[in-house]
Amino acid sequence: MFKQTIYTLLLFALPLSAKILISPIDAMKSTYGYNSTITKTNILLSKSQAKLIEKNSKQKLSSKIFRIFKATKDNKLIGYGVLINKKVRSKNTVVLYFISEDSILKSIEIIAFNEPLEYLPSKNWNSQFKDISTNTMLKSSKDIPTITGATLSARAITNGSRIAFAIYNEMLEGK
Repeated sequence: MFKQTIYTLLLFALPLSAKILISPIDAMKSTYGYNSTITKTNILLSKSQAKLIEKNSKQKLSSKIFRIFKATKDNKLIGYGVLINKKVRSKNTVVLYFISEDSILKSIEIIAFNEPLEYLPSKNWNSQFKDISTNTMLKSSKDIPTITGATLSARAITNGSRIAFAIYNEMLEGK
């Protein structure tokens, strides 16, 4: 009876779990090189820092805690990864924004996607997030085209880039 209860719980819990597509460390290594050293830290924004990030990104923060990944090679900084968690419809999507040491968005990687996979943006659509200055305020439909049938996903990822840029500009640039 106990085993049957455990199996039943697992059966119902599996669809509720996050759809992890790639680990952040693997994504960082893939972007910055497999021989790079990746470290991760959490930053906790103060009230004033959070207000500044919200003002600069024109986005409301759902949390003041963010995970930052730092890539180094031969003790030299080569870039950052800023992990942003955004609600798309009713579930969260986690995107890692790769920002080089010279304040340029290199690319993005969708780490976890909890909505139905038909709303997952394609690699081709994701490739638009390349070689963009962190001083740019990207907007859906204007700078980044939306996706037919996945407009909310496109909007969440684009708005997430603004938060990632604001965090980088205020907390990481030049440090």
